[in-house]
Amino acid sequence: MNYSFNSAHKVAEFLLQIKAISLRPEEPFTWASGWKSPIYCDNRKTLSYPRIRTFIRQEIVKAIDENFGRPDLIAGVATGGIPQAALVAQEFGLPLIYVRPKAKEHGTQSQIEGVVESGQSVILIEDLVSTGNSSLVAVDALRDAGCTVKGMIAIFSYGFDLAKKNFLDHKCPLVTLTDYPSVLEKALESNYIQESDLESLNEWRQNPAAWNPQTTS
Repeated sequence: MNYSFNSAHKVAEFLLQIKAISLRPEEPFTWASGWKSPIYCDNRKTLSYPRIRTFIRQEIVKAIDENFGRPDLIAGVATGGIPQAALVAQEFGLPLIYVRPKAKEHGTQSQIEGVVESGQSVILIEDLVSTGNSSLVAVDALRDAGCTVKGMIAIFSYGFDLAKKNFLDHKCPLVTLTDYPSVLEKALESNYIQESDLESLNEWRQNPAAWNPQTTS
């Protein structure tokens, strides 16, 4: 779910403004999965803009306060969620940890970096959610360590049905600052895209694996 209508549109506006989100329905990007996509998201760009970085940090803090309450720990999902989590942990004055996609193969062979104790409550911070699979690996790792995962906050989600199912199956609440519909609304409002692009853009989200702009009516 989104944090709030107004802030979702403001975050979407910022992401489009700095090209953290790019929309190219006629010249789609190719994701690592092989999917063709009319959208590409790189929220790490927000870190280079102090005003936007501060706004996003403040919105994440509000979202935590209003949806989950204060946890014992803030955790970043490697790698994109780590800097966002660091900013949020600093704001709360809380310990920071981060979770790797898998345990490292050398040294302590840790998957969770930082000091964590069984029984602690944690909020996970993620920059982007697509299918949710990589994000939920971090949820499982923290639960295996005896933590209570109160939920996850992400800057942006595509809103795929598969992601919604995955988070429901894991019983992990997800709150996002903005989402795909909000981005499309702001992009249309600013003439970044045209009304004629909307059908193709919406069809992509319904079935991203099969989407082909050449066959979209």
